[in-house]
Amino acid sequence: MFRLGVILFLMAIVGVLASGLAAFKIREQEEAIARIAMARSVDSHAAIVQERLGERELLTRVAVGLFRSPSSDKSNALVPLRSSIYAFKTDFVVVGWIPRVPLSELNQIQSDLKAAGFPNPTLRNADDTSLDQSKISAPATVLMDVEPQNDQTKAFVGRVFNNSPILSSLFARVVADGRPVSSDPLRLLRPDGPMGIILAAPVKEKNDIVGFMTISYQLLPLMLASDEQANFSVALRDPRNSANNLKANDKGEVVEQPLLTDSDNPPLLRVVNFGDRDWTLMYFPKTSSIARAQDIAIVVLAVGLAITAILCGLFGYVSYNNIRLSREVQTRIGFERRLTAVIDELNHRVKNILAVIQSIVTRTMRHGSDIDVSRELLIGRIHAMSHVVSLLSESQWQGVKLKGLFESRAIPHGDRIALNGPDIVVSARAAQSLSLLFFELASHADEGHALAGRPPQIVAQWSVSGDEPEKTFDFRWEEFNTSAATRRPDSDFGLVLLERVVPEALGGTSKRYFTDVSYVYELNAPMATVVDQNEMNRTGRLGAMPRRK
Repeated sequence: MFRLGVILFLMAIVGVLASGLAAFKIREQEEAIARIAMARSVDSHAAIVQERLGERELLTRVAVGLFRSPSSDKSNALVPLRSSIYAFKTDFVVVGWIPRVPLSELNQIQSDLKAAGFPNPTLRNADDTSLDQSKISAPATVLMDVEPQNDQTKAFVGRVFNNSPILSSLFARVVADGRPVSSDPLRLLRPDGPMGIILAAPVKEKNDIVGFMTISYQLLPLMLASDEQANFSVALRDPRNSANNLKANDKGEVVEQPLLTDSDNPPLLRVVNFGDRDWTLMYFPKTSSIARAQDIAIVVLAVGLAITAILCGLFGYVSYNNIRLSREVQTRIGFERRLTAVIDELNHRVKNILAVIQSIVTRTMRHGSDIDVSRELLIGRIHAMSHVVSLLSESQWQGVKLKGLFESRAIPHGDRIALNGPDIVVSARAAQSLSLLFFELASHADEGHALAGRPPQIVAQWSVSGDEPEKTFDFRWEEFNTSAATRRPDSDFGLVLLERVVPEALGGTSKRYFTDVSYVYELNAPMATVVDQNEMNRTGRLGAMPRRK
């Protein structure tokens, strides 16, 4: 059975290792496939975004190339470009013409705006507050024309951007670089308007920058638009604050969010160029490739473990049945052998008991003895032997408690005997000898011969002294209120039993004597012969019949 357990254990270990290895490989393969698919989708989207941004820059360059700075009516500068702007069919929000005007011409500019019919021709700051011309550095950047023209966009005309923190720095960079430049992300049209980017391009006349053409784009369709079926969501790292990113919410609005990344599933980064600036797009997987790979690996592992369990179960079932049948055969053979040994032991014990009974009968009923007295002694001695045999049968011949040999049904006057000593368990052989000894002693404690008409007081005490393996059994029988003149003399069989048979059977010594008030019998024997552990173990092995498994 142990070998079968070892084999099953090894099979289970191999199955578990194989299943784990397969799950690990599949997990790695699924993660690699997911990363490749994610990278391809991201590259495709980034290429589309870069192409879209290139088209917007091309529109700006074409519009600037077609633009001619008017010398007089600057408020209608975009009218000749209207058809060209809409021909590109791009999703711009507003196009603006912002000339660089000397401070001495601001009044003329205001008259031109009024003549063009704009609703608010008064020059004012970018935030629509009153303009203090003394605080404006030359030249002034004034919004003179917009496209498309509607009630909302016309209201922006006339604003001066010299004090605008965003556009003033944007125009300064355009002047310095001499090419189109994009602004930081900002709200378009109104404070709560859509998030977007302004692309500003310089308009030159004889190598001098006379103004700027600005085109505003919403950020969502420009960079952040992605297919709903895509396996990623896209965000733009905010150039104003590297701890934030710009991402579309469920309402389709671009909002600022804290930059959160998962170390186990980091986003992919792609850089696109627009307006002479690099923009970092962050692609977040919608589903965790690691989690999906782990789920598939768990399924593979579970299938592998199930197959391993089935194989181990089938192998174990077949092997166990073979072992069980083999053990059944061995058990039957062992049962027959033990049965033969038990029968032989029983025959031996029966022969011993019959020999003891024969000796009892022969010595009790010897020639010349009183027939009535002999009959009573014979019956009592045989009854004592029967009692000890019953006790041994109850314990399967593995010994008897010493106090059980003093029961009144086994020996006469048992109710008058005071016992004092440990309740040790003696072997079967010692129990037979001690049972006859106790009967012989008790049978002669006759009430009719007691002193002063009182029955003798009997005290039986024993003790165990010494250390292993030299322990000794010390027994003392004392009958008070009796003497050599009053106590019935021991029979010949009794004397042989007291002085020779029992001491020799137990490997000890004995003596008997009278004191002034009592009769004493003492027995000393080694505990090894009284207990006889070897006999108990042998009897226990014979009595433990094999059980069928």
